[in-house]
Amino acid sequence: MTRKCTIALLEMMDDGVMDPKTVAEMCLAYMSEDDVEDMMRSNDLLVDEDEDDVDCDDGDDGYALASAGFGTDEDY
Repeated sequence: MTRKCTIALLEMMDDGVMDPKTVAEMCLAYMSEDDVEDMMRSNDLLVDEDEDDVDCDDGDDGYALASAGFGTDEDY
């Protein structure tokens, strides 16, 4: 399976057409909280729930996403 869109987006970031932070924000806004948690665990960014390093507790995610310019609180 080729990843044409993934490769195109990576090339846009490499070429300076897209800012990597903007792409990350768009991806995170698109993904569900479970998807984000799974991605963090898969990349060893989230430790076991026994430790207090990162708290992925459901908070006011809509406010954070709206503050980042992705819709309004009601969208989430």
